[in-house]
Amino acid sequence: MKKLNRVNNTGYILGISRGHNAGVCLLKDGEVVFSVEEERLSRAKYDGSPLAGMVKVLDYTDKIDYMFISHTTTLGAAGDLCIEYMSDDIYSGMARKLGLIDCHYPTPEQPLSPQVIDLASQHHKVHAACAFYRSGFDEAVAVVVDGAGSAANVRCNLPFQGEETIVAWEVESIIGVKYPAEFKTYYKHFGTREPIPHQIEYQCSSEGISEDGKHIAVLSPNAGIVKAYEAATIYNGFQAIEAGKTMGLFPYGKPNDNIPSIFSTDTTIPTVNRNLIIPTYPNAAYVNYPAYSELAFTPGEHEKFPDLQNRKDLSYAIQTETQEQVLNLIKSAVEFSGQKNVVLSGGYGLNCVANYHYLDKLSEEGINLYVEPCSNDGGTAIGAALWGYYEMSRSEEKHNPEIYLGPKYDYTQQYIETLAEKYDCTTSDATHDDIVELITSKNIVSLFQGRSENGPRALGNRSLMYDPTDPDGKDFVNSVKHREYFRPFAGSILEEDVHEWFDLRGMESSPTMMYAVNCQPGIEEKIPAIIHIDGTCRIQTVNRDQNPHYYDIIKAFKEKTGCPIIFNTSFNLGGEPLVETLEDALKTISNSDVEYLYLPEFGKLIFKGNWTPV
Repeated sequence: MKKLNRVNNTGYILGISRGHNAGVCLLKDGEVVFSVEEERLSRAKYDGSPLAGMVKVLDYTDKIDYMFISHTTTLGAAGDLCIEYMSDDIYSGMARKLGLIDCHYPTPEQPLSPQVIDLASQHHKVHAACAFYRSGFDEAVAVVVDGAGSAANVRCNLPFQGEETIVAWEVESIIGVKYPAEFKTYYKHFGTREPIPHQIEYQCSSEGISEDGKHIAVLSPNAGIVKAYEAATIYNGFQAIEAGKTMGLFPYGKPNDNIPSIFSTDTTIPTVNRNLIIPTYPNAAYVNYPAYSELAFTPGEHEKFPDLQNRKDLSYAIQTETQEQVLNLIKSAVEFSGQKNVVLSGGYGLNCVANYHYLDKLSEEGINLYVEPCSNDGGTAIGAALWGYYEMSRSEEKHNPEIYLGPKYDYTQQYIETLAEKYDCTTSDATHDDIVELITSKNIVSLFQGRSENGPRALGNRSLMYDPTDPDGKDFVNSVKHREYFRPFAGSILEEDVHEWFDLRGMESSPTMMYAVNCQPGIEEKIPAIIHIDGTCRIQTVNRDQNPHYYDIIKAFKEKTGCPIIFNTSFNLGGEPLVETLEDALKTISNSDVEYLYLPEFGKLIFKGNWTPV
């Protein structure tokens, strides 16, 4: 990585993540201008090329000062991607074509523009940066639990094979972080595709792997924690990246002695049973089901997924075992660093069931845990931009961890009317009370306002609302959204009421919906639509400063029903990205059984068919 100049005024910094869950983040002198995942703009789920996001930058500036690119492999030439940008890499080439950076023609000595910094060898560091700078901590230790981070050529002496270089991918890391941009690696686990004889622990100081000299490095022939979870997810008939479906399925399972243990009992190093889980780095992994009668299936049986009990039992096993492994890593991080502020990131950070488990086990040990809501690779765009800013500015001013970071849209009343007419909808003035009346009459009401949420959770700006007291609510909304029957829904609750309804295990609030929490006694029967079969609910606390319109809607619902909670799910249909623009919203309701779209900033309801205000 090139040496960065220290500057007082960093200007515009663009961070991009490429690969699955691509995204962009634009900073102006350290403040986030906007951040958005590519799929929201391109409308292609898991879009890996942030080109639409780079074009969106032009809405704010025609020049950037630096571009930090995050992914797991070094930038390839455009020819490798079948796109020709004068032999430049596609993303810096795109930036040149858009005029965002100065024209630079690559040379062997300088293949990238001086304004472009490739962070491919720092993937886990970027994850750590995203979580730390948004945590509010002055210093912390980061635990990164990822599918496959940066690739590294690891040279080691293997028994009976002599010295050999093996391609490996970082899967778990423990990194100490403090302002302005000090990173100290304590531990890295590298996974390999090759079945090397056994696990090897050694001291590592390779460039791009260690920032500060030697640290504990483990080279393992086994799949990492996330790869094991992906293997179970694929076995259940889902895509590897759809681990949330396996998480939703796990409470339907039970302990099954006929399914072998996925991990060894080693409490320090996550060691996967390779006979059961076979890694295929850098992509996913797979379950070696032919070796185990309990997991074997016949052709055509995938049509029954995920209803077969052994699939549910494997989901139970992978959830319970992986969360214990991550808990052990967190405890190891505290031991290595002596630091009790812990930030968690990487793909596994989105596992809200596991996140609550950590709170339960760590609450009495004085460990403060922050889980990054943008834990997936889309969040590395934010991490890359923030790390670049603090590295260059040396500022020690803490970053403000905002929730709603999407692009700004300046809609007019005329535009709203025209767009509604385009999709054969009607507009009318409406109040929060009107919306509550619709919800209590068992209607799904979509909510669109302000800037979109950063990360994969709908938090009241791009949400579908429903009545949580409806016993049939979960099945009804799942059918409307074209989702699997077993997938649960979330709830948004007035912050001042949360402790009467849920056990937050010492947390004051949960504004980013990163925990599936237990209900207080007697609550389950009051809100059956959002309670999972294990008695938990993924909850978002809302205060008026955070989201005034959403708060007032929930408060109006409470005044009418006595319940301070709104059923909340993402504003999309199954398999689609969350809506980003108003036109995305109207397209979604026009293609679904959702009939109502509320724009609280304008006091407008857009609807199909007929409607009369209260």
